[in-house]
Amino acid sequence: MKKIFTLGEIVVEIMANQKGQLFTHDGLWKGPFASGAPAIFIDQVAKLDEPAAMISCVGNDGFGELNIKKLADDGVDISHIKVMDDQTTGSAFVTYHEDGSRDFIFNIKNAACALINENMVSQKILEDCDHLHIMGSSLFSKQILDTAKKAIAIVKQNKGIISFDPNIRKEMLNLPGVKEALLAILQQTDIYLPSESEVTLLANTDNETQAIDYFLNNGISSIVIKKGNKGASYYSANESFDVQPHLVTEIDPTGAGDCFGGAYVALIHKGFSAKKALTYANACGALAVTKQGPMQGTSTLEQIEKFLQNS
Repeated sequence: MKKIFTLGEIVVEIMANQKGQLFTHDGLWKGPFASGAPAIFIDQVAKLDEPAAMISCVGNDGFGELNIKKLADDGVDISHIKVMDDQTTGSAFVTYHEDGSRDFIFNIKNAACALINENMVSQKILEDCDHLHIMGSSLFSKQILDTAKKAIAIVKQNKGIISFDPNIRKEMLNLPGVKEALLAILQQTDIYLPSESEVTLLANTDNETQAIDYFLNNGISSIVIKKGNKGASYYSANESFDVQPHLVTEIDPTGAGDCFGGAYVALIHKGFSAKKALTYANACGALAVTKQGPMQGTSTLEQIEKFLQNS
């Protein structure tokens, strides 16, 4: 059975108990919650009953066990996640501001997931992969970038699909080699999933319409733009359309975009039309913000359909 794969960071997330809480002061924290952008993505794929697998590393500790159990319980193939005795599982602390913005402190580059390497991907490992999803947040070292490139080459050789979520802060593009790395992935991308603020980041223009035209004229088959509480938009050579937002009470926005992307890719893989897949993915993203914890917000098909019926 053909599977959707991803590779990248697995972390725990620990959240400030109240808005305005500072890292520099004593305070209460909630967590740990299973997290990591590609991990949230693939968990959502599995929750929609599509075959899903992840390539990553965790430490032989409680945080790693927490993540592996969550992924396995939701149906993800965890056989390609290495448990490393001499490493610790990555972590992310997040605090929220009154205006909705967030600050993070990450331990990723010195954690187990930083040891993902080319030996973890091969023709044999990816023989049943017909769709590979790459997150820009995972490309934080040359070693992992080379691993992603090798995996992409294998999947492309096997006539598979590549989806790419840039998922990166603008200031990161100024770091040596980062923009070039993202552009290299973009050249192999079939489905591009930027947020509204990321649409022009990898184009030679600041104009969104021109950026979309540029991508469609340079090998990308479809572009899905995540707009948060403004809905989402779809563009291809043959059609374009918008889906409207849902009014929900936001509890925790972390991971909503990853749930959205996981739902869209899973449902396209399942055979849904682009419009139906986007409609469901948009609802999935809305549902995600109503739950505390990034991976706690993943939804089943039944939950999405019930939400849409009541909206």
